[in-house]
Parts: sequence; C-alpha cells; structure tokens
Amino acid sequence: MLRESLSADLIVELPNAVRLQRLVQTLREYFHSGAVGLLRLDGDDSLRPVATVGLVHEALGRRFVIAQHPRLAAIMASREPTWFEPDSRLPDPYDGLLDSQVGEPLPVHDCMGVSLFVEGRPWGAITLDALHAGTFDANAREQLKRCTLQIEAAVRVTRLEQENRSLRLSRSEPVAGSPSVEDGEILGQSPVLHQLLNELDVLADSDLPVLLLGETGVGKELFARRLHRLSRRSKKPLIQVNCAALPESLAESELFGHVKGAFSGATSDRAGRFDAANGGTLFLDEVGELPLSVQAKLLRTLQNGEIQRLGADKPLHVDVRIIAATNRHLPESIREGLFRADLYHRLSVYPVPIPALRERGHDVLLLAGHFLELNRARLGLRGLRLSPAAEQTLLAYAWPGNVRELEHVISRAALKQLSRGGNRNQIMTLEAELLDLDSATLAQAPVVQAPVQAFQTLSDAVDDCQRQKVRQALSLSGDNWASAARMLGLDSSNLHKLARRLGLK
Repeated sequence: MLRESLSADLIVELPNAVRLQRLVQTLREYFHSGAVGLLRLDGDDSLRPVATVGLVHEALGRRFVIAQHPRLAAIMASREPTWFEPDSRLPDPYDGLLDSQVGEPLPVHDCMGVSLFVEGRPWGAITLDALHAGTFDANAREQLKRCTLQIEAAVRVTRLEQENRSLRLSRSEPVAGSPSVEDGEILGQSPVLHQLLNELDVLADSDLPVLLLGETGVGKELFARRLHRLSRRSKKPLIQVNCAALPESLAESELFGHVKGAFSGATSDRAGRFDAANGGTLFLDEVGELPLSVQAKLLRTLQNGEIQRLGADKPLHVDVRIIAATNRHLPESIREGLFRADLYHRLSVYPVPIPALRERGHDVLLLAGHFLELNRARLGLRGLRLSPAAEQTLLAYAWPGNVRELEHVISRAALKQLSRGGNRNQIMTLEAELLDLDSATLAQAPVVQAPVQAFQTLSDAVDDCQRQKVRQALSLSGDNWASAARMLGLDSSNLHKLARRLGLK
C-alpha cells in the first residue's frame, strides 16, 4: 500500500517542492510518526533538510554537521534502515524541534532512518521520529527497507527535473552541487526570494553589468557569488573589492595597478584587481563610496575594456564582468555631486533590488534556525531552540540590520542564556526577552493614536496603497522603472499608466 502510494506520485507532474512534501507527509501518515525529515547531503560533511513535516518551521534552515550528530552518522554509515532504541543515549538532532513541543525536551521516543543513494552515490537520508516507544517495530523497519527504492526514485525524479531546468538555462556547472535555493547560504522559501533567484539564474548567463541594490546586511555578497558561480566565468576568479575601505590615495593603484616609480614607494610593478579578475568577475561592493577621480577611470574601463596602470604609458586589455553593489540611493548621490551619472548608467544596465529581511515573511525563521544550529555547535550545546513567543517576536521585528542583525541577535541570546546558568546537556530554549527586541519592536508602532481621518472610499484606499507600493519599488530600484515593474509584477507600460493615473508622473 505504501509503495503503491509512493509510486503513484512518481507518474504525476508535480513541482519539486510539492513532490518532496507529499513524500514526507505520506511517510508520516503510514508510520504514525511525529516528524519526518528528508535531508540532502550538503558537501561531504553536512545534511540539510529539504522537506519536513512535524518539525518547527526554523528546522528547515538548519544544517546538521554529520560528525556532530551520532544518530545521523550511524544512518549515513549503513545502507540498511537504522533504528535507535527508546532509551538510546545518543542525542536526537530534532530534540526540542517537534512542532508539538513547547520548549521541553522530547519524551522517550522511537527514531529510525535510512540513507538514500542516487545513481550509486550518497544523496542524503530520510528520518522518522515518534513520540511513543514501540512505534517503529520490526515490521515498520522492514516496511521502510522495502520502500527505500521508491523514496530514492522520488529524489531521482526531482534531480532529473533540476538537470533539465539547468540545461534550459545553459548552465556550465554540474548540477549535482547546485540545485537548491539554499546553496551558498541563501536560505529562504518566500515568493519574493524565489522570484529574485530565478531572475539571477537567467541573468547569470549574460555578461551584462549588474547593480545589486539593497539595505546593509541583506547579503549582497552572497547574491554576487551566486551570479558568478552560475555564469560562464565560474572557472575564473571572482575578485571582491570593498570600495568603502579603499583610501582615496590608493584606490586607483588598488584597482588598476601601477608601474615601478609611479609614486614614492612603488619599487616594482604591481597588478591591480582588474588584472586579477581577468576572464572572471569583479565585484565592487559599496561602489557608491568610490572617489570621483577613480569613478572617471572606471567609466573608461567599462566603455572600452582597457585599464591603464598608474604611471604606465600604454593601456592593457581586460575581459572582466562587473557586479556592483550599494546600499546608497545613487540617483540622490548624483544630485549631490558625489557620483557620476554616466558611470551610474553604465553600472546599472541591469539593477537588481535585494529584498529586506522584513519583506521575506517566514524566511526569518529559516535563517534563525541556521544561526541556532551554528551556535549550538559552537557552544557545545545538546540543543538550542526558540520558544513560540520568541518566534513571534522575530516575525514582528522590522530588522533594520537585516540578516546580519539577525545573526548577531541569535548569537547574543545564546550566550546570555548560557551565562545565566544554562545547562549544556539540556535543550536550551531562547525566550523572547533574551532577544532584546521588545523595545525596538514596539518602536515600530505609532507612539500616539493617529487622529481620526475622514472616511475613505474603498477605491481611494486602494489608490493610496498602490501609490505607496510604487514609490517603495522605485526607491529600491534606484528610480529604474523597468526594475520597479518587475518587483511589482507588472508590465512596464502598465506601470507607467498606473503611475500617471495615481499622479506620480
């Protein structure tokens, strides 16, 4: 019955995420499990959940280092199903993470799992946890063994669909190591993130300059690395330059290099970052901080593909793709005379707004799970989780510092809990007050009651909302109407018509 149900899903055309979610749900119902996790091998040493049922949402953001989890190590070491006795002293990687638990360690329970192979190579594992001893008897373990081939077939179908998609996008990199949204630590399942990643997948195959726009801490470097990794230049270097850290006196030499005697202390020829990135990609982080004098020379390089080392007589040809990033509103910098308009238009051939964390919904919990697991391992804890109230606090907070701030908040809270007498051998639960976000969260709400306004018709209220979203999209995209239209899910011509009707043009 179970194998027939699993096989039936193989002949139905389903999105990958739906297929895998149906797989774990079917296994949960058949085996009467409290939780089921499908974990993919990430590199050689880690397992990452790709589909779960019965676990808290943030579990999907965790990456389990196999050497740190004896049960997972035992499962991966055998081709047969592995069962752990209810009184096993080996810690369960999901302790404290079952949806039905509210901060307490799991009671005595059953656990079993089996490693999964695709085309003779380890792919990952399926794990089943139950809250009651005796759930996984000998018959259940035999049933898991019999249906392992169907589970592996579902994984194989998903992998083939990813390969076909990669062929359509003309990827140069083997698919086995690059199929997921989470690769490169870009974690999330929100529609806005999926839309962005799909856009980057197509954009990666071109050589167009890309301007990544977004607030501090959104992870612009990770998106730049993804663009390079999926491009034809992936075998060549990706060179990163933090423009904000370049002293004005050394910026030109750092980017373009210099020859011996170009200035005091130049005792030999020195190649610059453009030379180092030749054939590959140059990532100019915080490009809005570049001195004006260097901006002019960078513009010439973008125009003719040539650099001239400081003090040299002849230019050199370079083949470099430029990815730039900034948290500044560059059109405003142009108006203030701090950034060249012609360089801005060269860099922003394809502007890509990176969404702020507050716009990504429940992605904050996946990212929190990732940082919780990192801190659990770093501090040598049996388990580290969030209370339900802490989860709600994270979801309600505006995250002005974005992902970087979330990482610091989780790390700080874990250290506080430990310093206040937390026991490393017990599951530690982080409560909302440990996050130190209450006052900041409340600060988002109006301090005083807004005065009663005249009643609006539904049509006027809709216009106000549309006006606000159009302005927000234009601000995030640097006043680029085409990019704003993509963010809003509109055709460019329709956006212009809408803007005129709303009085924005």
